[in-house]
Amino acid sequence: MDTVSLQDLEAAINWWRTRRPAQGEAMSLAPEVAALSKPYALLIWHHAASLPAEQLSEAARAALATWRSTNT
Repeated sequence: MDTVSLQDLEAAINWWRTRRPAQGEAMSLAPEVAALSKPYALLIWHHAASLPAEQLSEAARAALATWRSTNT
């Protein structure tokens, strides 16, 4: 996993949202969704298509790895 694309982040976020929807009165995001949302937002902000995988947090890497293991 050298780079992570915007499309992969979006797909992983959507996959996690169906499995762990926002909950509570505050509609708090699941930790996996929260971890993936920051790099997703940064890519959009910078009009970038991908980012180096090493820029992801440990939590984001773990969430992405779980998503990829179910979508291969």
